[in-house]
Amino acid sequence: MYMSNVYAYVRVSTLHQNEDRQMIAMSKVHIPTKNIYIEKQSGKDFHRPIYQKLLKRLKPNDILYIKSIDRLGRDYDEILEQWKILTKQKGVDIVVLDMPLLDTRSGKNLLGTLIADLVLSLLSYVSENERCEIRQRQKEGIEAAKLKGIRFGRPPKSLPENFDQIYDSWIKKEINGDEAARLCGFSQTTFYRKVKELKGSQLFLTE
Repeated sequence: MYMSNVYAYVRVSTLHQNEDRQMIAMSKVHIPTKNIYIEKQSGKDFHRPIYQKLLKRLKPNDILYIKSIDRLGRDYDEILEQWKILTKQKGVDIVVLDMPLLDTRSGKNLLGTLIADLVLSLLSYVSENERCEIRQRQKEGIEAAKLKGIRFGRPPKSLPENFDQIYDSWIKKEINGDEAARLCGFSQTTFYRKVKELKGSQLFLTE
C-alpha cells in the first residue's frame, strides 16, 4: 500500500533572490530536505522544469506545502487550473502556510472544498489585479517621464574630438567604414547612424 509523502515547493523569481524565508517556514513543518523542490524562475507560467518534475512525482494523498499562493504562480487563470490538476486530478492535498483557509486536508466535505475554492479564486484575482495596476502605473510613469524629456535606455555615445578628421578620411576613402568606426570607438552601425544624424542636422557637408 502506498504511503503518502509530504513535499514542499519553494520558488523565487530570479537566481539572485533568496529562498531562506520559505525554507525556514518549511523546516518548521518538518518537510524532509530531499522533498523540497526549489525553483529560481519567474512564476508567469507553469512551464518550469522543477515544478514539472515535482508534478510527475506527486501521488494521490500526498501533501504539498507552499509558503504563499504567489509562490505557486502569478497568473490568475493558471493558478486555478493547476489547483484543479493537483487536487482533483492527482488527488493531492495542498497546504498554503500563509493562508490557513487554503488547507485541503481540513474540510473534506463539500462546504470545505467550496470555501477553499472561493478563497483561492479571490486571492488569485486580487493578486492578478494588483499586478495589472502596477504595470499600468509603470506605463503611466514612463509616459510622464518622456513628456518631461527624460530618456530611457543607454545614453548616446558622444563623438570623439577628432571625429571631423576621421569622417574626412573616410569620405576621401583613405580609410574604410570599419576602420573609421574603430577609431571612433563605435560599432559600424553606430558610426553610420552618427554620420546620418550629422548630415540631417547639416553640421557639415559631404564632398
